[in-house]
Amino acid sequence: MSDEENDIPESTPDETATAIAVAEAGDEAPYKMTQTVVIENAGPCKKHVRVVVPRADLDHFYNTVVKELVGNAAVPGFRAGHVPRKLIEKRFKKEVTEQVRQKALTQSLQQLGEDHKLDAINEPDLDVEGLELPDVGDFTYEFDVEVRPEFDLPNYAGLKVNRPDRKITDDDVERYLEKYLERSGRLVPHDGPAEVGDFVLADLHFESAGKPLGHASDQKIRIRPVLRFTDAEVSGFDKLMTGAISGDTRTAKASISSEATQQELRGEPVEITFKISDVQRLRLPELAEFLEEVSVESEEALRKGIREALERQVTYEQRQVARRQVLEQITASADWDLPESLVSRQVENALRREVLEMQQAGFTDEQIRARQNELLQRQISTTRQALKEHFVLDKIATQEKIEVSPEDKETEIYFMAQQRGESPRKVRARLEKTGMIENLDAQILERKAVDVVLSQAKFVDVPGEPQPADNIEAVDLSVCGQSVASPPQTAPTAE
Repeated sequence: MSDEENDIPESTPDETATAIAVAEAGDEAPYKMTQTVVIENAGPCKKHVRVVVPRADLDHFYNTVVKELVGNAAVPGFRAGHVPRKLIEKRFKKEVTEQVRQKALTQSLQQLGEDHKLDAINEPDLDVEGLELPDVGDFTYEFDVEVRPEFDLPNYAGLKVNRPDRKITDDDVERYLEKYLERSGRLVPHDGPAEVGDFVLADLHFESAGKPLGHASDQKIRIRPVLRFTDAEVSGFDKLMTGAISGDTRTAKASISSEATQQELRGEPVEITFKISDVQRLRLPELAEFLEEVSVESEEALRKGIREALERQVTYEQRQVARRQVLEQITASADWDLPESLVSRQVENALRREVLEMQQAGFTDEQIRARQNELLQRQISTTRQALKEHFVLDKIATQEKIEVSPEDKETEIYFMAQQRGESPRKVRARLEKTGMIENLDAQILERKAVDVVLSQAKFVDVPGEPQPADNIEAVDLSVCGQSVASPPQTAPTAE
């Protein structure tokens, strides 16, 4: 048989698959390894882990794999269970090595997680496919991993919180009704000069220090006191555009946000040129026609619904003010640093959570977009603070044994659907498509944690600010020439 062993062919794919499946099916109970683990700080919220797996552990897994193959592998010319060990070792050398590596690494990482609480945020930076077992000696591998910051929770019982108290007036309802009607309004051509509240159709060109940054064509922009881009803001936009007619060119100056995506342009001046091709005015529908369109039985019922929506917004504003005060107090001692890479990756998540909360509170798309652009202009500092708040609230949730149930999520989706006049199924589908459904759990968990703190807080009612006017027009444009993902269209369509 020794002559045959010298000329043994490599295993076929089918033989290999069968051998591996049999070996995996025969896994024993976890083996306690004698590995050595060294964990060191590698920066803010980051650990460097070095693991040494002794040769004796590798030999254990090697013998286990070979033994399983000897007892179960199907090799032509031999009965099952009677294949010589040396034949198995040679014929299935590649497969044996891969199985040993897989078993050793899987058990090593599992044991590492049991013996050392790393509290990782993300998957470790470990190139599994690039790891190779040595022919002799110990097996060493190492990786970096981002972990949750280590800190002690402050005492959050009995915090003092000022709660703004604002009553909804008939004037508030009237202003909101007008905004509500605008959703079904139609844009019509306007021959005269532009006024505040009109829309201009314009081509935009962005330039800094004589260098073109980008342009945008056929942008429909409403004339309001402030025009907010994702990375810049134009004050006095209403004065700039008042009196404009088709064919006019207007120029504005602004500064690029200090936290713009393009670092080299942060804080730089930007000149924005508006080439106006049309002026349009919004024509509102008749109230009776609108009531029929939205299936509301009467103007009284509509106004009642609007008042309820505004009261929910007051509740939202109260929650936000209280939340800010609570978070300022419980994160005052959170002076630990966060890695820039982690902050950058979480920018979108922080933005999504804010948008979700405003949608649930019934704010209009225009209001949400204005807030979104405001956050984008301060995306790094805002996200860094939001992350610190998340870690603190997550720890409170763990301490208070707070969980999010499927019913919690369905309730959130129902209220969002109600606010937007859509079916819950449609809202859920959109959240899933955009990936925002993944943010819902975290948002609900954080809100529940805030509720626990607020339930123990001492409130002092103070006069609230009046309902803010719609002074901001936000557009999904970057003056730096970066692409911006567009939310659902909200501006009225032209006739």
